[in-house]
Amino acid sequence: MTRQEVLDLYFMDARSKLIDLAAFFDRVERASGESDFRLAALEQALALLHSDQPQKAKAVLLSLSDPTTEPIAKAPGKGACGAWPGAQPAA
Repeated sequence: MTRQEVLDLYFMDARSKLIDLAAFFDRVERASGESDFRLAALEQALALLHSDQPQKAKAVLLSLSDPTTEPIAKAPGKGACGAWPGAQPAA
């Protein structure tokens, strides 16, 4: 597809998701209390979108993923939380 065709096909969906994400960050900023590693992980992933790096979707996914290979004895919770607590903050 041409760039114009991609824009014609996907722009409105991307626009909607961007507005949803902005609304999420607005809610987080208005809320009281401390944040945790998930907010830092999202902010780090967002920074990847501004880079010149190719394959941004892969980079974002990897930034939110647990890179370890050794199994753990017991899961710390009932399910996935969407971000790896051990991720290093963006420099």
